[in-house]
Amino acid sequence: MSQKVITVFAPAKINMFLHLTGRLANGYHTLDSLVCFADIGDIIEIEAAHNFSFHIKGPFAHKFKENESTSFIDGDNLVVRAARALAQITDMPLNVKITLTKNLPLASGIGGGSSDAAATLWGLQEIWSLSHDADYLLPLMTKLGADVPVCFSCSPQIMRGIGDKITAAPPMPEIPMILVNPMVSCNTQDVFLHHNGKYRKDKNIPQDVSSQDKLINALKTYDNDLTTPAIQCTASIKNVIYALEATDQCRIARMSGSGATCFGLYDTNEQAKQAEESIKSENPDWWVKTGWLNRPERY
Repeated sequence: MSQKVITVFAPAKINMFLHLTGRLANGYHTLDSLVCFADIGDIIEIEAAHNFSFHIKGPFAHKFKENESTSFIDGDNLVVRAARALAQITDMPLNVKITLTKNLPLASGIGGGSSDAAATLWGLQEIWSLSHDADYLLPLMTKLGADVPVCFSCSPQIMRGIGDKITAAPPMPEIPMILVNPMVSCNTQDVFLHHNGKYRKDKNIPQDVSSQDKLINALKTYDNDLTTPAIQCTASIKNVIYALEATDQCRIARMSGSGATCFGLYDTNEQAKQAEESIKSENPDWWVKTGWLNRPERY
C-alpha cells in the first residue's frame, strides 16, 4: 500500500439551480443543474487494517438507521456500498477501517451521502494506487446514486441526464454563503410526486460568470423546479427562504436539491456570519453554517 492512512473531505453539494427536463420510462427524472461545492462537509478517513470495519462519529452520527451504521461489510451505508463495489470490480482486498465524521444533516438536499461515497472511492483509489479516470468508475458511481459522479468531480459542473452527463462549468469566484436546514425531513420521492409535470429545455449558462455579480445575476434567471413541491411536503422550507431573504445584504436565497437545505449568498464573509448569528438567534433548532462556495479544499 502506498499510504497507511488518508483523510478525504466530502463537501456539501449545492444545486445553484435545478430544472427538470423530462421523465424516463423507468421513472427517473432528467435534469439540468449547475452544481457547486462548499467548504462545509463530512470527513472520510481510511486506514489500512487486517479486516474491514466502518465507524461513524460526528453531530449526525446517531441519525442513521441500524443497517446504515453497522460496522460490517454487508451494511447499507453508501460509504460501505461504495467501498464494497470498488473492491469487487478491482479485485482488491477490502482490508481497511473507514471512519465517517457526519457533519451534514441526512437526506437534506446537499448530497451528503453521495459526497461521502465519492470521497470513499477517491480515498480507496489513492490507497490502492488506482487511476481516478478508470472506465469502470462512471457506471459504478451511477449505480450507487445519481449524484455520486458529480460529487466525485468536486468542482463546478453542469449536470444533465439523470446525473450521468457532466461537463465542467465556466470559471467561478469563491462566494461567502450560509447553509440553513430546518431539521425537518424532506422525502425526495414525495417531492418528485408533487411536481406539476411541466418540463424545461436545457439552458446554457453564460460563459463569463467570473465575478460575484455576474454569477448571481445569471442565477437569478434560473430556479429550482422542486421548491414548490418541496414546500408542499415540508412547509418550513418557505420559512427558511424567508429568513435568508430577510437578512441584510443577502444577494440570493434558494433551496438546494430536493430540500430541505437552503442557501444564501453574500458579498462578504462578515455579512454571511452576521446572517448566521441572526438566523440562529431566532431559530435555535435549525442547522445553520457559514462557509464559502467554490472553496471545498478537498484533498
